[in-house]
Amino acid sequence: MDGGEGQYNARTVEEVFKDFKGRRAGMIKALTTDVEDFYEQCDPEKENLCLYGFPSEQWEVNLPAEEVPPEIPEPALGINFARNGMKKKDWLALVAVHSDAWLLAVAFYFGARFGFDKTDRKRLFNMVNDLPTLYEVVNGTEKKQVKMEKSSVSNHSSNKAKTNLKGQKGNDSQGKYTKSVQPKEDDELDEEDEDEHGETLCGACGENYASDEFWICCDICEKWFHGKCVKITPARAEHIKQYKCPSCSNKRARP
Repeated sequence: MDGGEGQYNARTVEEVFKDFKGRRAGMIKALTTDVEDFYEQCDPEKENLCLYGFPSEQWEVNLPAEEVPPEIPEPALGINFARNGMKKKDWLALVAVHSDAWLLAVAFYFGARFGFDKTDRKRLFNMVNDLPTLYEVVNGTEKKQVKMEKSSVSNHSSNKAKTNLKGQKGNDSQGKYTKSVQPKEDDELDEEDEDEHGETLCGACGENYASDEFWICCDICEKWFHGKCVKITPARAEHIKQYKCPSCSNKRARP
């Protein structure tokens, strides 16, 4: 597949994806580690230039192919013209966007030429889509995205634990909820849960928080209680808009 020359035989999704990764790696070098060399080669005084990536993980700045139509899709023409008219970072981002489009065009050109069906095209796209785009690499957003994904997973796990711990009834303005504990899916959530709530003491019996028990929080004094200690079941707690513990209820009842 180098440069799109030669005769083609039936190819697999894996081979086309390998070609894609090689070309992508070469272009990443041009836009990151070899960026100064790439910048210099894109002299606006020169003819229309293109950035090529090759399956060998090499890159090249050159004029487009002379034959029309070309053997494979051509990259964006004249990337060098905008070099001095933009901030360097913005120019590199622009080249990266056009390069992303070219990489996809080449990959699906091969997919069409090799007769990929719907399933194979979907496989190819999913394999390509699992990699950060050149634009994300150049802008550093792929690192941010990984952090966000990790944070999202962490928050999802944390929220899942909290959802298991806390029912949705209570005084939302004060952030107080009933704590309806469900069995955890793994040991990690158990450890997180114990760390977060291990210091919680029941306002009635004084015992520590236990992950396998139902708890409820008083919206007045903000103390937590074992459901069994205050005779509140999870089912009953679902219908309580504002829970008052026995002590706070007695205070309100006094003249």
